[in-house]
This record gives sequence, C-alpha cells and structure tokens, in this order.
Amino acid sequence: MSVAAGRYIEVESGVELFVQDVGSGEPIVFIPGWTFTTEVFSEQVAHFSKTNRVIVIDPRSHGRSTISLHGNDYITHGSDLAKVLQVLNVKNATLVGWSFGCLTIWEYIRQYGMENMKSLIFVDMSPKPLSTNHEQDWVEGPLDDIGTAYTAYLRNPKGHREFVTSYTTQVMVQRELSEDELNWLVEQSLKTPYYIAANLFSAGMFSDYRHEAKLASNSVPTLTIVAEHWAEIAKGFTQKISPKSTFEVLGGHLMFWEYPEKFNEIIDRFLRNEK
Repeated sequence: MSVAAGRYIEVESGVELFVQDVGSGEPIVFIPGWTFTTEVFSEQVAHFSKTNRVIVIDPRSHGRSTISLHGNDYITHGSDLAKVLQVLNVKNATLVGWSFGCLTIWEYIRQYGMENMKSLIFVDMSPKPLSTNHEQDWVEGPLDDIGTAYTAYLRNPKGHREFVTSYTTQVMVQRELSEDELNWLVEQSLKTPYYIAANLFSAGMFSDYRHEAKLASNSVPTLTIVAEHWAEIAKGFTQKISPKSTFEVLGGHLMFWEYPEKFNEIIDRFLRNEK
C-alpha cells in the first residue's frame, strides 16, 4: 500500500488517526490488533480493493496515528471508529477486526448498536479474553501468565520487544520467519510506546463483550476465524456465546499475513453467501 493512499482523520482535538481508503464498492473496514498497524493487511487491501472499497485504520497510538497519552482503551477506540466511519460516510459496511481489533468493534456495538453494519468478521479473539476458568473458557491464557506478561515484560522497551518477539514466533505464525520478517513484524508493534502498550493490554484483557458478541451474531451475518492451536475450545465457546456465527479455522494468530490466499478465500466465500 502506498502512503499516498492514506489520510488523517481528527477524532478529537489533537488526535488524528491514519486511515487508508482505496477501491470502490461495498465497504470493508479492517482494524488491526494490539499495537499493530494498517501494514499487516497489505495482502487483503490488494485483493479486496479490486471489488470493494477497503478502509484500514491505525488506531490511536498505533502506527502513523497520533501517540496519545489518554484514550488508550477500547471504549475510546470504539468511539474513534464511529468518528472515522462518520467522516468517511461509510454505510452498510463489513467490519473486520483482528485480535484486540475485535474489541473495538464490540465496543462500537455497545455504544452505537448495529447501525450501518452489513456483516461482521472477528479474527482470533474471544469476547472475554480473561477468565479464572481457563480450562473451559476461550481465554488468552491463565491469569498468572497474563499477569506476568503485564508486570514482567510490558514495563520497559526491552520487555515489550522481548514479549512481542516471543509471541510472534510462538503464537502468531507457524513457519520459521526470516530475520527480516521477524524484525519487520516486531517493529510494527514497537511503534506504540511500551507504556501505552501496557495500558492497551490491560484494558483489553479485562474486557467482557459476550453480550455484544451474541447481539452481533443475532443481527447480521457474522464470521469467526480462529487459529488452529485453540480451535476446539474456541469453537465450543463461540457456539455458546454467538451460536449463529459461521466458524472457520486457519493457521496461527497472524493467519491472514501468513496464509493470505486461504484467508481471503474464506472471506470471499462468506461475503458471497451473505448476499
């Protein structure tokens, strides 16, 4: 994607979000996960912009958007999304959230309802990321592990870098990455300062959007795509929380980057079936 395709949208005084808006047709809006940027969706933009209007957002304090010392939570990210959709006059959209980007969509639903949504796609995120009952619920990990990530790693730049490097190689992708690939992915995350990354991490982990997940699947066509490593427990949890959601399994947490053709075909198939 070229920088020329981007623009900045002011969501409040002094805070601008970087947005790429390419192609024409029915809109598809992609929202990246925790500390990541528009750039991870390059293969999706290249593919879907041939047939659709494709919008990709750097949330506040991510990528090229303003680094803000306030509003680094998903309540604010939900209202930021609403402002972007309003400014761009987006109607009848398919929203695609990856990881904590799903929280942004569920928060938007909490605040604004289902207005202007045609369909929803949630990529590899539980609507309740943290639970003490991790043996049965679809969660990001046991409470002690999540606490360690916050207190031992996300307290300084070195820890942030080590945490993202480990998560990228162990969870996000399934193949061995080249040094350049790994460095590029880690650098995407490091564009968000560690102290903001820590705030976003805790805000996300303590979220509970089970009600919004159910409302979404009951209201519009909804697709949930999850990584292979937790597919069984994620499927059972999804069927309980949002039973009308279509369910697919692919790769690791960053499946759309590692397996773009397979991922894009899953979305194409879903969009064809909803018409």
